[in-house]
Amino acid sequence: MTTFKEIRGTTIEVVSSDPANPEAGQIWYNSSSGTLKGRLAATVGWSSGANINTARINPGGAGTATATLAFGGDSGPGAAPQSATESYNGTSWTSVNSLNTSRDDPAGTGSQTAAVAFGGNTAPTYAGLSATEKWNGTSWTSNPTGLNTARSGLAAAGTQTAALAFGGDLYPALPANRATAVAESFNGSTWTNVNSMNTVGYALAGVGLQTAALRIGGYRENPTVYQNNTESYNGTSWTALNTMNTGRFKAASFGTQTAAIAAGGYTGSNSNAVESWNGTSWTNTTSLTTANSRAGASVNGTQTAGITFGGAAGSYNTTAVWTGPGSLTTKTITVS
Repeated sequence: MTTFKEIRGTTIEVVSSDPANPEAGQIWYNSSSGTLKGRLAATVGWSSGANINTARINPGGAGTATATLAFGGDSGPGAAPQSATESYNGTSWTSVNSLNTSRDDPAGTGSQTAAVAFGGNTAPTYAGLSATEKWNGTSWTSNPTGLNTARSGLAAAGTQTAALAFGGDLYPALPANRATAVAESFNGSTWTNVNSMNTVGYALAGVGLQTAALRIGGYRENPTVYQNNTESYNGTSWTALNTMNTGRFKAASFGTQTAAIAAGGYTGSNSNAVESWNGTSWTNTTSLTTANSRAGASVNGTQTAGITFGGAAGSYNTTAVWTGPGSLTTKTITVS
C-alpha cells in the first residue's frame, strides 16, 4: 500500500493549530480539535450566504467577497429609494451608518473601509443624481462636487481615490436618448470627463481599475436591445472586445479587466446565466441556483471569489457566494 509520505514526500504533521498558509494537498492532524484536516480544491459553483438585513433591488456595492459594502437601492418596483448601508464579513451582514442621500440604482467601488458611491435616482421625480459620497469605514461624507452628468444605472471601476464612472440612464430624457456612453474619472475630489464608450448603454456592469476597466452588457431602447457588448478602457480610450454569449442588463459582476464574472441579469426575464471572462472571450460557467437580476456585487472581488446580494429574485434579500476554479479551502477529513 502506498503511504502518504511516499505520495507527498512528508509525513502527516501533528500541530496544535492549523497552519497559517497551507499548500494545496497538505494534510495535518490538529491535536487541539482532534481532527484530520487538509488543504483541498474547493467545489466550483454557488452557495447561499446570510441574508442581507434590508431587502433591496438595485443596490450599489464595493469591496471583496469577505469584506463587502452594500448601499442604497429600493425595496421593489415603485418603492422609495433607500439609504441603508450594510457590511459583510464573509459570514453575516451588519447594518451601519446610512447614506446622506437616499438613492436607487447607484454605482460604487472601492473597499469596505474606503468606498465611493455616486449617481442613482431619488423620489419623487426619479431623475438621475450627480451626488457623490465617500465612506471611511464608519460614515458617509458628501463630496463637494458630483458627477458632471447626472444619471442612474451607471457602472463603476477603481478605488475611492481613482474611480471611473461610465454609461448610465439619463431619465427623464425620451427613451430614444436615455442611454449614454459618457465616462468620467474621479481623483478623490473632483470628476473629469474622459473619452466615452463606443456604444451607449445603461443598467450595465463594470469591473477593474480606473485605467484598466471592463464594460459588461447593458440596455438601450427604441429598439429594445439587451446588450452583449464588452469594452475595455486603458485610461485613455475604449476598445470593443468579444461579446457576451447572453445579452443582458443588470448583471452582477466582480473581478478584473482580464478575469471577471458576470452573473444573472435580465433578458426579458430574470436569468441564471453566468459567464467567465479571460481577457479575450466569455465562457459559460456554473449557473446561479436562482435566476436573478438587479443584484449588487462585491465589485472588487476576484474571478475565484465574489458575492451577489439582493436583487429581483425571491424576497430581495438573498446572498449568493461564488467559488471559482483554483480556489482552495481547508476541510476536515472524515472516514465518510
